Formats: sequence, C-alpha cells, structure tokens
Amino acid sequence: MAKVAFLGLGVMGYPMAGHLAAAGHDVTVYNRTAAKAEAWVGRHGGAAAATPAEAAAGAEFVMSCVGNDDDLRSICTGENGAFEGMGEGAVFVDHTTVSAMVTRDMATAGAEKGVGFVDAPVSGGQAGAENGQLVVMCGGDSAAYDRAEPVIAAYAKLCKRMGETGAGQLTKMVNQICIAGLVQGLSEGLNFAEKAGLDGRAVVEVIGGGAAGSWQMVNRYETMLDDEFEHGFAVDWMRKDLAICLATAEETGAGLPVTALVDQFYKDVQNLGGGRWDTSSLIRRLRALG
Repeated sequence: MAKVAFLGLGVMGYPMAGHLAAAGHDVTVYNRTAAKAEAWVGRHGGAAAATPAEAAAGAEFVMSCVGNDDDLRSICTGENGAFEGMGEGAVFVDHTTVSAMVTRDMATAGAEKGVGFVDAPVSGGQAGAENGQLVVMCGGDSAAYDRAEPVIAAYAKLCKRMGETGAGQLTKMVNQICIAGLVQGLSEGLNFAEKAGLDGRAVVEVIGGGAAGSWQMVNRYETMLDDEFEHGFAVDWMRKDLAICLATAEETGAGLPVTALVDQFYKDVQNLGGGRWDTSSLIRRLRALG
C-alpha cells in the first residue's frame, strides 16, 4: 500500500479518493473548499491538508482532479503547489481533462524536481467514479506509468498507457469528439420518434441491441425521454473539453466540422440556462425549437 495525496474533491475526485482509502492506501486529501476535505476525512479516514504542498509532502503518488489548465498549474507550480512538497522519485498523476500543452509544461516542471508525471484523464462520468469503473487513458514515461498503474486500479476498470506525455489527453479529446456527435444523433433520433408519435422506450428496446446501440443510449435514453438532466457530466465542462479539442485540431490540421457544430448547440443549451445540465440535454434544445 502507498502513501497517496489526492488534490480536488469534486464529483469525480471525492469518490476516486474514497476508493484509494478503501483499497488500503494512506490518503491525504486537499480541496480548495476545506470543509469538503474535512467531510471526506470524516467519512473515509486519512487526513486533510491546508495546501497542495502539505498534502504532497512525503507522498509516493499525488493524484489530481481539478477544473482546467489554470487550476492544474496552480496546484502543481503555484504558491504552495504540490511540486514544492513532493520528493524526488514521487509520481504526479493528473486526472483532469486539460490541454496537452499544459500537460507537457507540468511534466517538464516536475522532471526538473525529479518528479514523474502521468497525464491520466478519465471517462465514465460520476457513476463510473462512484462505482470504481472508470476508463483511464494515460500518457507519460513508461516507468512512472508502471509504478502508478496499480494505484490507479483502485477506481479503474481499464487503464492503458497510450504513449508519451500528452497522449492521454489527446486520447481523451478523441473520446469527447466521438461523444459530441453521438449525443446529438441520439437526441435527434429520440426527438424524431416523439414527433412521429412513436413510443420512445419501445424504439430503444428494438434498436438498442443493433448497430445504433451505444453507452449513451443505454444510460441516458430514459432521462432524455423524461426531460430530466440534473445529473451526469455538465454542459459547461463539455464545452471546456470541446474548446480544447477544437484548438488542438487547429494546431494539427484535423477537421472537426461536426464537433464545432455540436459545440455551438451546447452554447444554445447554456443560453437556455442549462450550463449545469447533463450533456444529454441536447434533446431539450431540439424541443425548444418546436
């Protein structure tokens, strides 16, 4: 068992850190809102720290799951950042979805202090985090990954190294690109079924086992039909991720016409007041159009 720090106790990080504690690791947590860290300790044991540096002191592994590029820079290299507290040979594992650029910058900064760095964004949403069934796509030095993988296993159903630093983030971009078009297609299909007078649940029962079936269909069709979106991965966060995808596509020359269009559809959902709705709320946009 390892001495581990976990930085960021949002809807993903809170249960992920809990799985580490349940697996027997010695866990110290840090959260920007200290009350949430204290609540986590009250439920799972371990310890709470006042700063990332304090949480990381003496840790063999430091995991993070924060909001965006700036948040990651702050907890790594900002005042009282984790790199100040980490010892040579420790490994930083970042589960935030961020740009490959900031990942490479933080990996370089860590290397200057003898700290390994693994970019390890996740897929599976809040339910996957709570159930310890996340898919973790990783980039970084193979030796650092090999050391971190048994620890990541506490909340992963699949963990795979995709290549050097940044490869995990690039793989997560592929994931979000695929989801964007898929959810729009599912929204259009279910909305079409409603307009045509079909029973949406019966439709999904028939087509869900065929070529149209998907995780999104299985896990979201009922709430989409019921117009319920107070759950899951928020539109605001999806737009943050798609902005990263679109910016990277500009750099690489990859065409993302559908992704760009769906990003604007999510902007429409935000304008409906749905920034915190689940990403499947694209169907509400169609309903609002009449």
